[in-house]
Amino acid sequence: MHSFVLGYWVREQQKLNLEEAIRMLTFVPASYWGLTGRGLLRVGWVADVVVFDPVNIEPQLPEVTYDLPAGARRLKQKSKGILASVVNGQVLMRNNQHTGALSGKLLRNRLVGGT
Repeated sequence: MHSFVLGYWVREQQKLNLEEAIRMLTFVPASYWGLTGRGLLRVGWVADVVVFDPVNIEPQLPEVTYDLPAGARRLKQKSKGILASVVNGQVLMRNNQHTGALSGKLLRNRLVGGT
């Protein structure tokens, strides 16, 4: 979804500017789900960052993978133009390849059985 918004609605259709789209994809959902300290780059906040090329970002076709428990299938969709994903200060993905870093953690919704 993110690469579609940035590639199609920002770059091709010019219906959103880049700043509006990034806010819509980061701060707005973090606020909606009550994830305080996320969604903006601010001192003291969690700084998860995606480095992308706005000229080339777009979704690739999804592929079926069987990597869930018991071999269950899921759709996996990568994006062209995403150079790196940084989570908790560690590069998690580089050019659509996992680096082996395990820097994230599971976030649970306080409203649905989370703590």
